[in-house]
This record gives sequence, structure tokens and C-alpha cells, in this order.
Amino acid sequence: MEQPKQPSFLDAFVPITVLVCLLGAAVYLYGDNSSSGPNQIALLFATFTAALVGLKNGYTWKTLEEAMIKGITLSLGAILILLMVGALIGTWLLSGTVPTLIYYGLQIINPSWFYAASCMICGIVAMSIGSSWTTAATIGVALLGVATGLGLDQVVTAGAVISGAYFGDKLSPLSETTNLAPAVAGSDLFEHIQHMLWTTVPSFIIALIIFTFMGFSADVNSDIGRIEEIVSILEGNFNINPVMLVPLLVLLILAFKKMPAFPAISIGAVVGAVWAMLFQGDLIQNQIDASQGQLVGYFKLVWATFYEGFSITTGDGKMDDLLSGGGMSSMLTTTWLVMTALMFGAIMEKTGLLDIFVRRILKVAKSTGSLIASTIATCIGINIIAADQYIAIVVPGRMFKEEYKKRGLKPVNLSRTLEDGGTITSPLIPWNTCGAYMQSVLLINPFDYALYAFFNLINPVLAVIYAYLGIKILRITPKATAQQA
Repeated sequence: MEQPKQPSFLDAFVPITVLVCLLGAAVYLYGDNSSSGPNQIALLFATFTAALVGLKNGYTWKTLEEAMIKGITLSLGAILILLMVGALIGTWLLSGTVPTLIYYGLQIINPSWFYAASCMICGIVAMSIGSSWTTAATIGVALLGVATGLGLDQVVTAGAVISGAYFGDKLSPLSETTNLAPAVAGSDLFEHIQHMLWTTVPSFIIALIIFTFMGFSADVNSDIGRIEEIVSILEGNFNINPVMLVPLLVLLILAFKKMPAFPAISIGAVVGAVWAMLFQGDLIQNQIDASQGQLVGYFKLVWATFYEGFSITTGDGKMDDLLSGGGMSSMLTTTWLVMTALMFGAIMEKTGLLDIFVRRILKVAKSTGSLIASTIATCIGINIIAADQYIAIVVPGRMFKEEYKKRGLKPVNLSRTLEDGGTITSPLIPWNTCGAYMQSVLLINPFDYALYAFFNLINPVLAVIYAYLGIKILRITPKATAQQA
């Protein structure tokens, strides 16, 4: 059987150009609604373009189709988590868990340091459980509700949530990406975490300083009357009690015990449903059809919350929007976006089009600083093109591993760089799996909150500065080289 031809730079450039032009057109024409269908169509057309290039170079349609199917298969774990997070948000709204978090948050958090506190809280939680996704879907959603009550900017709050969630995720030994990066680069997990502290902690401190400054200089337009009004609406519609936080506690314990995300979130959603039936009887009674009977009505409403979310009418439009949402159906658009994005990434990798760009980069990356900067740029580029943080870690890791070794650089330099460039830039891209997920739970476009995700913006820049200045760039000693041989 004849081997496919090696692609040219023009081959690689064409589908990328198609993707960039179509995504730009989608954002221009549809704005914040671009992720609700237009971006998916752009990714599909870019995928077909890449497939045509592959066919031209001798790949069979069967081979390309298998690559696309494999790409989608890689996303199935994330899709299961997405669907169950939708169910969890719905049951936690009905159970009063999220309203209770908002209720107490309004009473204990001062507007002046709210942004910094949100960032810090999300960082601590994410580090404890190893999941930026779970942190954003639980603590992040509640903090956005608190921001609404305090009259603070929800977009800035989303940036603080993303900053904290990814700081904690990045340094947690429980995180998948924190384990994946050293596995790909060939470094030790805890040595990897220790080496990341040099770029991660200063970036986080700078972000906290900025959030603190923004909090104290913010024009807070809330007043005591509005906060009291929100508290009254919460008390009038939900049973507010610290016991309502048990579903959150259960989820955090399961995550800390290293239970995989899908079963842990599933259990959290079920506990939320049980809590709703036990403690929110009056709320459910007001929502059900009396002609169906109380028991059947209870069961039907809770069941529906899993797939279509929760909706409430309080008489206050903004509070209705805040306290309604969730359900697996709310995640279907995001699921479609994830699938089309990974199809495109899979075709680009299978046909060797991604490798074209990396080979060009290595030709100009002569110094250690330029090599690390090129690795970060490649991770960001693959986050944009392949639309998945795991691919943005694995592919550059495989491609640059030997080059780092040739230049006498320890594997921890590569593993840290993969996280500095790959892990934390993924939520800033709307069509990336992480960006799509964050938009689906926070309901804010990544293009909007990206300007305020200061940790995620500062960390790659600081890593490049360290590289060019030679700060904490570890080299292989002759003894270590002999042992590896």
C-alpha cells in the first residue's frame, strides 16, 4: 500500500486559515451567541478542509474517519462530566445549596476584597480537590450570584474564579493535567509541582494584587436595600440553612478522596435531589401540578431537574435568571462544540499538519529562551487549533521531549512549560473544551472574562521571562546523564 505524502507548509496553512476566517466571521456575525452553533459549523468546515488536504496527500477516507472517531472518543469522558455537571447545577438550585451559598456569601464577603477573596477561595478548593471544572461549577456559580447581590462586575468575578480555579488545579497532585505533564515529559510528579512553584506562585500573587486593587477601586453600585431584597427573596422561596451545604461537602470529600469526577459529581447531583425532597417541600409543592398527586408530582419535578434544570419565578427578573438553570440539556450545545473541535484536532494531527508548524518552530528556536517560548506558543496554538488542553500537553510534549534532552535540559523544564502554556490558556478559548465548559457553567463568554483571568494571562508571560533570563532553568548533570544512559 502506498504511503501518504508528507504535507507541505501550504497544506497546513490552508485549514488553519479557513478555521481562523470562519471563527472570526462567526464572532463578528453572532457575537456572544457564536458558540451556540456558528463556531461548530466553522470547525466542521475546517475539518472538511483538512480532510481534503489529507485525501490529496494519499490518506484514505476510512483512515481519516477513524481519526475523527478516535478524536471524539477522547472527549467522551469530558462529555459525561459535562452532562452530569448540568444535572448537578439543576439539583443544587432546587435543593437550596446554591441559594444558601449566595445567602451566606452576601453576608460575610466585603465588596472591597470580593474579587481577591473569590480568586483565593477557588484556588484553595481547586487545590484540595484537583478540579478546576468542579470548582467553577460549584463555588464559581455561587460567587457569581454573590457578585450580583453586591453590585459587582460578573465578568471580573468570572476572571477571578478562572484564575483561582486554574491556580489550584495546576498545583494539585490530584489534578489530571498535573499528572499528565510530567508523565509526557518524563519527570517526577512532585519534582514537577515543586518546579512549577517558581512561575505559578508569583503569577498568582500578582493576580491577587490586581484583584485587590480592582476591588477597592470598583464603583460598587449595590446598596443595603438591594442586598436585603435579595436575602428576602432567598428566604421567601427556599429553606435556607447550613444543612443545605451538605451536598457540597459530600462532593468535596469525594473529590479529596480521589474518586473520579464523573461518579463523584453524579453522587453530588443525587444527594442534591434527595436534599430537595427532604428540605424544599414548600418550593416543590409550588412547582408541581396538584392534579398529579403530591408523591408523583415531587418525583416528576426532581426527575425533570436532572435533564432540563430548574426554573423559578420570584417576581424579580434578575433573581429568576440567577436562580434558574442547569440540566443535562443545557450542556448539549457545549457537547456539540467539544466534538467538532476534537474532530478538527484529530484530523490535523493524523495528517501531520500540526507537525509542520513544530518543525518550522524548531528551526528558529536556537536558544533555551526561544525553545521554551516556542513550546509555550505551540501549546497555545494547539489549544486554539486542536481545542483540547490534553492534546495541547501531549502533542508538544512528544514533539519537544528529545530537543530538551539534546540541549541538556531537565525534563521538569518541559513539564512545567507544558502546564504554563497548555493547561492554563485552555479556558480562554471559547471553542476549546475548557473554554466551552466554563461558558456553559458561568454563562459568560471566554472572550469577555479572558481580559480579567489575570493569573492565566500572567503565568505564560512570566515563564517566558524566566526562560530568557535563565531563572530556574535546570540542566542535566553529567551524573544524571550517565544514569539515564
